[in-house]
Amino acid sequence: MVEFVGAGCGAADLITLRGKRLIEEADVIIYAGSLVNPELLAYAKSDCEIYNSALMHLDEVIEIMKKAEVSGKTTVRLHTGDPCVYGAVREQMDRLEELGIEYSVTPGVSSFCGAAAALRAEYTLPDVSQTVILTRMAGRTPVPERESIESLAAHHATMVIFLSTGMLDELAKQLIAGGYSADTPAAIVYKATWSDEKIVRCTVGKLAEEAQKNSISKTALITVGDFLGDDYELSKLYDKHFETGFRKAENV
Repeated sequence: MVEFVGAGCGAADLITLRGKRLIEEADVIIYAGSLVNPELLAYAKSDCEIYNSALMHLDEVIEIMKKAEVSGKTTVRLHTGDPCVYGAVREQMDRLEELGIEYSVTPGVSSFCGAAAALRAEYTLPDVSQTVILTRMAGRTPVPERESIESLAAHHATMVIFLSTGMLDELAKQLIAGGYSADTPAAIVYKATWSDEKIVRCTVGKLAEEAQKNSISKTALITVGDFLGDDYELSKLYDKHFETGFRKAENV
């Protein structure tokens, strides 16, 4: 059995209870060493075999899973954040399907959630944005042309941009070309929930300048949108004049 486990976005105690239990029970752990907090490996058994996938290619990862399966061992594939976001998990699951190896997925706290917590922000504010776009810049790995930053920025929704900290000059240009003004609120969240977390609040036009000033070149999320501002409408959910299936509205 292979267990894909979301390690969470940084702090070791943000892993789920199920994820922690699976790590404790695992015979083999393959972890994403570039981003997974190594403190999580302290939960593993003393005789657990541990491999760092940052040093491996896909065939090597699958080969370890195959050997563990033949030996009747349980493997935990430990991914940063939640495996469903930039986890390259589908290609692994498809290979396991071909091999007839059973697997399961345990979700984790994504870094976009960790960033919101660090910012003490709500991405979906009434009358500001009810949509969150998770995306990244095209770099060594392309993105579909229809999903360019410029085209997505045209929606003026909340944007959370992964894997783009080294391209902030171009990111700002594309955001502005798509319709955001240069003074739209933005924030750079470096290593959300880690002990060395850093938050830099700025505007779209100042992203590159502020990142350089704070020596941030990787391992950061860029958040963009008016959800970082001060103006929004109160929700209907807790409006005393709004009736729900659980509460009667009070008379005006």
